Amino acid sequence: MQKNYDRLYVLFVYYFNVERDYFECHEVMEELWLEEGRNILYQGLLQVAVGLYHYRNGNTGGAVKLLSAALEKLDPQPDEALGIDLRGLREESRTYLNKLAGLPEKPFAFYDLTIRVLDPLLAEQVEAFRLDPPAGHED
Repeated sequence: MQKNYDRLYVLFVYYFNVERDYFECHEVMEELWLEEGRNILYQGLLQVAVGLYHYRNGNTGGAVKLLSAALEKLDPQPDEALGIDLRGLREESRTYLNKLAGLPEKPFAFYDLTIRVLDPLLAEQVEAFRLDPPAGHED
């Protein structure tokens, strides 16, 4: 497991799992993605968040496009990476995408996904933000 997580990555997990603020997820992960040389794994995580953001806001086409793109990037990745359960996130994202494909015949209400954190250090860092929420990211 990794020893230190970038603050922006921890913020991404915090906004995804705690605040359910997929717009902020996009903001912090895009910043990290650009800083880290456009890492495909970061881009896939970002696209899951943006896909959820689109569906929550009634843009089914955007949700399908972004979740499909996310899975293309996340499928070749290991089952565990960056202290999280990528396999579980891929499975949940694929289930969401399959439900979206059934629209409008089989409507379903928006629901959040959760990234299962495997590394206790990452969990501790996310919890620190939960206890003392960031005012906004300054990085």
